[in-house]
Amino acid sequence: MKASFPQNFVWGAATSSYQIEGGVAEGGRGASIWDTFSHTPGKTHRGETGDVACDSFHRYREDVALLKQMNLTAYRFSVAWPRVDPLGDGHWNAAGLAYYDALVDELRSAGIEPYITLYHWDLPQALEDKGGWQNEDTARAFAAYAAKMAEHFRGRVHNWFTINEIACVVKLGYGTGEHAPGLNLPLEGQFTCWRNVVYAHCLAEQALHAADPANRVGFASTGRLCYPVSDAPRDVEAARALTFGCPDDDWTFTHQMSLDALCLGHWPEPELCGPRLAACIAAVPEHINQALAFGKPDMVGLNIYNGVPARMGVQGPEYADRPAGYPRTAIGWPIEPECLHWGVRFIHERYGLPIFITENGLSCNDKVYLDGKVHDADRIDFLARYLLALHQAIEEGADVRGYFQWSLMDNFEWSNGYNERFGLVFVDYATQDRLPKDSAAWYGAVAAANGIA
Repeated sequence: MKASFPQNFVWGAATSSYQIEGGVAEGGRGASIWDTFSHTPGKTHRGETGDVACDSFHRYREDVALLKQMNLTAYRFSVAWPRVDPLGDGHWNAAGLAYYDALVDELRSAGIEPYITLYHWDLPQALEDKGGWQNEDTARAFAAYAAKMAEHFRGRVHNWFTINEIACVVKLGYGTGEHAPGLNLPLEGQFTCWRNVVYAHCLAEQALHAADPANRVGFASTGRLCYPVSDAPRDVEAARALTFGCPDDDWTFTHQMSLDALCLGHWPEPELCGPRLAACIAAVPEHINQALAFGKPDMVGLNIYNGVPARMGVQGPEYADRPAGYPRTAIGWPIEPECLHWGVRFIHERYGLPIFITENGLSCNDKVYLDGKVHDADRIDFLARYLLALHQAIEEGADVRGYFQWSLMDNFEWSNGYNERFGLVFVDYATQDRLPKDSAAWYGAVAAANGIA
């Protein structure tokens, strides 16, 4: 199949600071919750940490060269909050700012537009010691950090994502404890964190726009996206309805719990929520509800990897079983390109804002073959299927402006350590050598052609 994407479509790749930078004790960087968590026995695969990661703190020029080699015109990376604001208290670290100055300048010299994520989970440990996202003061500290970054990069960076995946920040960090800071709060405690993160976005968006009216501000969301088992209108409606429900037992991994608040200016309607969640929403402080009025993003970032099949059953919308032996990635996630068609359509229908796919990709069992190359046919097939599905969503009216593959390179995959390889570029962690995989050449050709030939 052939698929040409819209003119000026943005082709990029994505990373995050703790997953690639290393240099955790260099340049005045403060400790993050992930430093603490990963050094706690039993929290990560084989006790692995991001102390060195991909050593991008020293090798960022190589990484930018790889982006240019792949014909990519955009790079989504995150700033490590504790590298520029070690204690989260507004005492700015000149050496940390200088590192990101150098990275941004290198990107711009290569003709690559920086898309900065301000928070990709590495909260300063000093703020967690004061309650972290349970404490509303963290939202105000985040706004001060956003204001500083916007001022510092005025005229050089115009595209910002405030928060990455509030679902993972709250549910995995403060609910199940699988991620830093590793807490196990009840629903009510998790919602307190949730509302504070949403409040943080609102304050940060206001600060980013005040610093430079040319700034475009987004919010990178993840959550359940359903797709219909058939094109029948009843199945499509079932998938739409299940995508936007907020039951008490599964409210965090939804898009609408943040995007309704930010894009529509109100929390999801009580009838979409379970009783405990509805009670939490009813108790949101008025100043946070009022802040929603200036939290509407200029663009929506969607991190999409898979979905959930749905249909209209006898009793109403219901999830459908996947077929026996359905395809999976190396990490065990289902391969479902339909989610990039229907999920994107549903999100655009509900919010009507420009969309960027801020993450999409897969973990493969990659290795260097005897010929010295990495042949990752599974990744190429995955990306082709998902991009064709995304193209279909665009053809049907979804306003999608760009696509960031996850990830530029293999990296520290949070609690899974270095056990998963999501990159277009293979990283030998013993030597830090980078080796572009077959998929890097394939994706580079797609970017150059602005489509799949």
